[in-house]
Amino acid sequence: MNWVKKGLIFEPTAEFDWNEKAYASVPTVYKVSENILRIYYTARDMDNKTNISYIEVEADNPINILYTHEKSVLNFGKLGMFDDCGAMVSHVINVNDEVWMYYIGWNVRNTIAYHNSIGLAISKDGGITFEKFSEGPLFDRTYREPYFNAAPFVLKENDIWKMWYLSNTDWVEYEGKSEPFYHIKYAESDNGIDWKREGKVAIDYKNKNECGIVRACVLKDNDTYKMWYAHRNLQNYRTNKNSSYRIGYAESENGIDWIRKDDKVGIDVSESGWDSEMIEYPFVYDHKGKRHMIYNGNTFGQSGFGYAVLEEG
Repeated sequence: MNWVKKGLIFEPTAEFDWNEKAYASVPTVYKVSENILRIYYTARDMDNKTNISYIEVEADNPINILYTHEKSVLNFGKLGMFDDCGAMVSHVINVNDEVWMYYIGWNVRNTIAYHNSIGLAISKDGGITFEKFSEGPLFDRTYREPYFNAAPFVLKENDIWKMWYLSNTDWVEYEGKSEPFYHIKYAESDNGIDWKREGKVAIDYKNKNECGIVRACVLKDNDTYKMWYAHRNLQNYRTNKNSSYRIGYAESENGIDWIRKDDKVGIDVSESGWDSEMIEYPFVYDHKGKRHMIYNGNTFGQSGFGYAVLEEG
């Protein structure tokens, strides 16, 4: 594969109280029509709470922004709920006449940095505003998964809903900070709400230094499942570009058992600019016979998000 970078689409600015820290993390594409793409993203306010909003772009030329939404589309949870410190978009899909958003709920902790869970919000107005399916999460810790879960990607095939999601496996102390280890697991459902989780690992750590594998995005080409994701190491990943996030790639015959092929991903950091230190949180989609990737760059989305197109041949 060879991805050709096309440039920065959106650089966030601190215009409103819900995005005062000017982040645009985890860009998530939703096709409004053949001509318009809506890209949901996650901002941060001054209290570091996360909020979800979106822009709309020309599908043929995503750098052409057609509309910028000026509000957050989902409220925080009530005090003590799984998302009382914010919500982060992860995946948005059509379900009959509704738009479903799977999202990450945030809690701040005093023994570790944070706790995540997976929530669901539903829109009845085409994805402009959302109401939570429930006050509690779809996924939280269990006896099989005693830490946290987050960042789901959902693919519906026939009557089976398939999810690939982040699963936290450990917390460690590193240079005075609590740092999480997480990889990607697999779950199934009959309805997109009640999930059968058996702890099946889809993408595992490749070595002892790798501690973060996140944001699966899965497409199926003929009989082959293809996954893009972000991965990083433990050591100084916030400041050391050699340990920071890179985009990875894997293939599977059944969507459950995967072979990592990171060396074939065909995209890396740039020599300079907004994505020269890290690249992460890929979202891959097809448009008019071409494969596109929307992704974040430096500082986990503070520099915004851009896109690349897969070169044919």
